[in-house]
Amino acid sequence: MAKSTKKPSPDVETERRSIDGGPQGDDSRYDRALRPRTFDDYVGQTKHKDNLRVFVEAARRRNEPLDHLLLCGPPGLGKTTLAQILAHEMGVELHMTNGPVVEHKGALAGILTKLGPRDILFIDEIHRLNPVVEESLYPALEDFRIDIMTGEGAFASAIQIGVNPFTLVGATTRTGLLTAPLFSRFGHVLRLDFYPVEDLAKIVVRSADLLGVAIDARAALAIGARARGTPRVANRLLRRVRDFAEVLGTGVIDEKAVTSACERLEIDPAGFDEMDRRLLKVIIVDYDGGPVGVETIAAALGEPRDTVEDVYEPYLLQQGYIGRTPRGRVATRKAFEHLGFKPPKKALEALAAGPVGAGVQATLPLGSPSDTLDDD
Repeated sequence: MAKSTKKPSPDVETERRSIDGGPQGDDSRYDRALRPRTFDDYVGQTKHKDNLRVFVEAARRRNEPLDHLLLCGPPGLGKTTLAQILAHEMGVELHMTNGPVVEHKGALAGILTKLGPRDILFIDEIHRLNPVVEESLYPALEDFRIDIMTGEGAFASAIQIGVNPFTLVGATTRTGLLTAPLFSRFGHVLRLDFYPVEDLAKIVVRSADLLGVAIDARAALAIGARARGTPRVANRLLRRVRDFAEVLGTGVIDEKAVTSACERLEIDPAGFDEMDRRLLKVIIVDYDGGPVGVETIAAALGEPRDTVEDVYEPYLLQQGYIGRTPRGRVATRKAFEHLGFKPPKKALEALAAGPVGAGVQATLPLGSPSDTLDDD
């Protein structure tokens, strides 16, 4: 059974969106009910899942803890779920906490001394650990001991306290913010990928079964296509569509029910909401496809620059709908076609001219620190 001292992260100061990967509303309650508990139940991430099966079986045969593991990737892809599955498969206890919650060395020592042999310590948002706490964690990771200073001045002395061999599983959406010493202490680094529509449809069918909702295959695919590659978004959309189906329909979720519900939620077949479309239209309609500076886009949307860069842009960049050039943001051919516009020659030339274009930026992980190519 997991012990948790985990607290939610501070909310971003922007309107909550149905297609946000981060937890919101009643997500936590449903996440606990819908989470798979074994590798057999876990859908997707096949390459990582198969490797973890081997690591777990090898550790169990040797009666050793797993190597320390770092899970990185956008929110909502299943990092916490994987940590819980690892603990279940290893037959050990999972202790959960959050980087900002561990405020000082004493709090860290209290957590570490409670760990049993081969237990798993899961630290979410590990990139937000206090630097002093992070330094105190190193000897525990390498030598399974913690150093505690007693006394002051000439009477100060260090006491070493041993801890049981354990596994640290860290989760982060901002790998680039991890310090090099901490990053180097992880034996395995798993970068979780966005899920294909087919895997998301399987997740939707499984969740619908657990929720006692009837759904057909085409409806599950329609929800998966709008989920932006994220299981948490898929489950949230399933619950919203269920509400509409039960109140305005027969209670059975079919493709028509999904389409109708998503139209009311202003989510299009690509998973874009109104703000995504507004951002693309600012670039395409107001500025002929760009380039246009991020400050100009933020002013046009009435949003802070940080919100545009950290909340709205990442998915559009990853999916190749916008690109970054030294002169600013540009809309790609894909964006023009999605909104039903014909790309002008100027926009295509602007995209091709920059050394940093959509092809490069589309590979950036969601939540990666954005560069500052344009000052506008």
